[in-house]
Formats: sequence, C-alpha cells, structure tokens
Amino acid sequence: MPLDLTRRQALAAGVSTLGLAACTAPRLGTVAPLPPQSLQGAEITTALDAFAEHLLWLQPEEATTLGIDEGARAVLKSRLEDRSPAGQEAIKTTIAADLATLAGVDLEALDADTRTSVEVVRSAYGTALEGFALPYGDITVGSWRNTPYVVIQNVGAYLDVPRFLDSDHTVEDAGDAEAYLARLDSFAQQLDGETMRMKMAAEDEKLVPPSFLIDKALQQMRGARENAYDPEGTLVMSLVRRATEKSIPGDWKSHAARIAQDRVAPALDRQIAEMERQRPLATSAPGMNARPHGDAFYAWALKASTTTSMSPDEIHQLGLQRLDEIYAEMDGILRGVGYTSGTVGDRMKALGEDPDYLFPNSDEGRQQLLAFLDERLEIIRAKMPNAFDTLAPGNVEIRRLPPEEEPGAPGAYGGAGSIDGSVPGKFWINLLDTAIHPKFSLPSLLHHEAIPGHVWQGEYANRLPLIRTLLKFGAYSEGWALYAEQLADELGVYRGNEVFKLGYLQSIAFRACRLVVDTGLHAKGWGREQAVQWFHETNGNPIAEVAPEIDRYCSWPGQACSYEVGHLAINRERDRAHVEMGASYRFKGFNDAVVKGGNVPMDVLAKNVSRYIAGV
Repeated sequence: MPLDLTRRQALAAGVSTLGLAACTAPRLGTVAPLPPQSLQGAEITTALDAFAEHLLWLQPEEATTLGIDEGARAVLKSRLEDRSPAGQEAIKTTIAADLATLAGVDLEALDADTRTSVEVVRSAYGTALEGFALPYGDITVGSWRNTPYVVIQNVGAYLDVPRFLDSDHTVEDAGDAEAYLARLDSFAQQLDGETMRMKMAAEDEKLVPPSFLIDKALQQMRGARENAYDPEGTLVMSLVRRATEKSIPGDWKSHAARIAQDRVAPALDRQIAEMERQRPLATSAPGMNARPHGDAFYAWALKASTTTSMSPDEIHQLGLQRLDEIYAEMDGILRGVGYTSGTVGDRMKALGEDPDYLFPNSDEGRQQLLAFLDERLEIIRAKMPNAFDTLAPGNVEIRRLPPEEEPGAPGAYGGAGSIDGSVPGKFWINLLDTAIHPKFSLPSLLHHEAIPGHVWQGEYANRLPLIRTLLKFGAYSEGWALYAEQLADELGVYRGNEVFKLGYLQSIAFRACRLVVDTGLHAKGWGREQAVQWFHETNGNPIAEVAPEIDRYCSWPGQACSYEVGHLAINRERDRAHVEMGASYRFKGFNDAVVKGGNVPMDVLAKNVSRYIAGV
C-alpha cells in the first residue's frame, strides 16, 4: 500500500468514528464542570459556548455544514460522527454532564436572551436523555430525525454521507481534498458502527423494521454499493470534479477509488447482509404499537416532535377537526373554479390529474418545473420587506435530489447554508415522478422549504449564539414553515390564481392528515394500505406522493405531527399578541419577534411572545 494512503488512513483512524475517540480526545472549548450554584452571568455564556463545541466535536458534519470547520476547528473537517454504540454513549454522557452544569441556574436572574438559551438547552438535552433511556433508536440532540431504526429507507450513513460530501464538504485546496479522503475512509467505519447497532436492536430487543421498508432500503443500499465499487461513481468523481475545477494537483481519482472499493463497498456489503438477515424476521405491521416497547417509544417521539404532552388520541382528533375547517374553505374555491361534484378529496384528485397542471415526466419536464420554481422564488423574495422589519439574505439554491435517493426520500426538504453565506441554503426536490408536484402545489412548497420557510428561518438562527444555531425543535421549524406558507397567502402571492390558493390549502390539510395518519399507524393499528388509501381519498394527493409519505411516517414516528401542532401554536400566539397589544400590534413586528427569537420549544415560544408583548 502506498505511503500516502497509509498516512490518510492514519489520519482517519486518529479521528476515528468508532471506539472511544470522540469522548477521550481533548474537546474543543471544554470547561471544567462547575458547581451548579456558582454559574452566573458570563460564566453561563462561557458554559453555553462550550456546550456548542462539545456538540460539534461529536457531530463534526455540523461544523462543515455551517462553514465553521476552520481555525481551531479545522480538524473537524476530516471527521464524521461516530455512529457506533460507543459513539451513542459518548453523546449521552456529554449532554448529561453539560445539562447537570445548568441545574442550579436561576432563570429569573438572567437577561431575556440568555434565559431563552438556557431554557432551550434544558429542553433539548432533557428530551434527548429520555430518548437515550429507551432500549433502541437513533436519538438526536436538538434535531427532528428521531427513529427507532438505525438504518432504513430514509435513514443511515449510506444516504447521508455521499450527499453531504458532495454538497457540503467544500474542496478549495489539497488539504480539503485530503480531508475528503479521510472522511471517505471514516464512512466505512460509520457504516460498521451502524451495522453493529442494527444487529443489537434485532437480537437484544427483537426490533425489526417493517418488511416493506426493508425492501425499499435494500434496493437503495445496493445502489449505494454499486456507486462505491464504481470508479466513475459520485463518491469518487465528486472529489475529482472539484479538484480539477480548482487545479489541485494529485491522483485523487485512484486514491478515492481505492478507499471506496476497498473500505466503503465491503462495509456496505456487511450492512446489506445484516439487513438481508433481518428480512425473513420482518412483518408487514407498520406501526410502533406492533413492536417491543413501541408504545413507550411513540409517546417519547410525540413529545420530542411536538414539544407538548399531547396524547395520540388528542392529536388524532385535532387532525380531524382541522380537516373539517380547511375543507370548508377549499369547497368554496373549488366551486368557484368549476369543480362542484364529489368530496373535496375527489375534486382535488381530479384537479391534480388535469394536464394543464402537470409537468411532463421527462428531463425536459423536470427542467420546466425547476424554472417555474425559480420564477416563484423571485416573486416571494420581493414581498419580504412587507412581512419583516429585519431581513435575511434568502441565499438559496433549488436542486433536484440525487436520483438514487429519490425512491425512499420525501417530496422535498430544505435548510439554510453556512453561517458566512459562502455555501447557500438548499431546497431539495424529489423529481422521480413529476406527477408528485402538480403546478398548483409548487408555490406553497417553495415557501415552506425556502423563503420565508426553512432557508429563511435558518438564516436568522445562524445569527444566534452557536448553541442556538445547533439546537432545533421540529414543532418550531416545521410550524414556522407552515406559517411561512400562510404568510405568502397573506402577502397576496396567490391573488389572481385561486388554484394556487387551493394548493396552499391542500398543503395545510396535508399536515392535518398527517396528524390522523401518524397516530393511526402507530397507536390505532392502521395498516399501510389503509393509511395510503385514506390519505389519497381524503386529501386528493396522488398515490405516487402519498405512498412514500406513509413509509416516512413508519420510519420517523411522531415527526409528521410536529408541523400542524407548531403552526397552530404560532397562530395562537399571534392572536394573543393582537388581543393584548391592541392598536400597537404590528404584523412585521410579530413576525420579527418569532423568527429572531430562534428555534424554541412551544412553551419557550410563548414566553418569547410575552416579552414581545411587554415591549422587551
């Protein structure tokens, strides 16, 4: 083996994603544990800054995504998160110790911003520790992707790492290219760490994913393996392309291909073999109530997603109630555009099949769809000064998801880019079948994922203290994204095109349907096909869109409930501010208060709005 490859492997091993490296190496920004009662003023700020560094050390991909993997953090650019059992234990131990440091802090003695930061950390860390106490699962700290399954059709390093290396890991010089190779080598270790946890969950806890999810995951995993074995695959050529663009000398192709073929591909083979071993043990039962400890996991997942104590029954009924309200408004618009017969769902199905609103399912049709989104992006961008006193850049790219990911991926997702703006935010859209996205549905989708939704809100979060940028709550971020669709309506972007307004209302109804279906699957014994047909017939969305959505709810229990719960919470706070402030209430002022207050659990949101009402 050539000496230079051995050196890179040593670099990767020195920052290994396995073993105890993550918890035994000196951590950036570490502060000695302080007695809780002694933390005051600047000491709290110092501690919160240290907590952020601890998270970055454990989750170095975040540093790269935010564009802060430089200077003292430069070593993080060669690392990936440890996804092994030891890595999970390191995260649990770290956040437990950091949370204990805040135990005696007197919130009443703090300024508003610091108080909010402490409340956010306590909520995110406390909820995560409850999750780590469960016997299985991929538990996140201040994020939305909690799942019982370590690897499945929309979860796992086999999906995350190739996309991350291609879109977030920048390559500007030879050091960045070397870091790419180190991460590529660590990718194999990540896969093996996950495989170990998959095996433990199946053998120790009898947890096996639903058969239909395994089948979908295996198809994608085999595609990932082919990519790793292929010297012309994206794992290799992503580095080669960018090194060539920057005129970085070196035989990057042979080095990357050797790591991909000798290290990554065999690790994928081992992970596929474990998934294949579990397949005969799987059943078609989709929900957590059919799995060991499933009711406890689902109760926790609902709490983590909604930041409330709502029960499955309460959420189920809330969804049905919201549908009645939304469909009453949709009915009037549908009649006005000539759709008078059948249920709202029947009429929306007919509208969604109208050729006038469909893009061809071809490369040309996909380009037309992306061009339409670009046009709508400029329309909403021009409206932002009417909704906010403080503006964000709105730095965003609209991209198609990699085709190999599309079969198991959601219809779209988005998020802000790096803190310094050098890497733009992304609005990823699934174009496997363009029928998923009829033209009337696209404006509201754009507002949800990009402006003034996830990308816009994330840019405000990037201005906050680092710990606040890192910690996220699904009820807030997804609630804000639905509120963003509502803002677009209130700003008049659908005016003159009532069919676009129907797309917006169907989007909100879509999230109300999620409340019903998610609880139906995991708490009420619904089958997969029952959920697919109910969703399709009730809301009129195409089967091609609904079926992967249902699969997503099966692998991310509770996550789908965060959207409308958060949306309603923001609107309740707006109604309260309007009533209590009277004539002094300002539309732009309220929006600023919510988005600049950062990503928070719903009880902290109410406190932030109370301070806004009081003029603080």
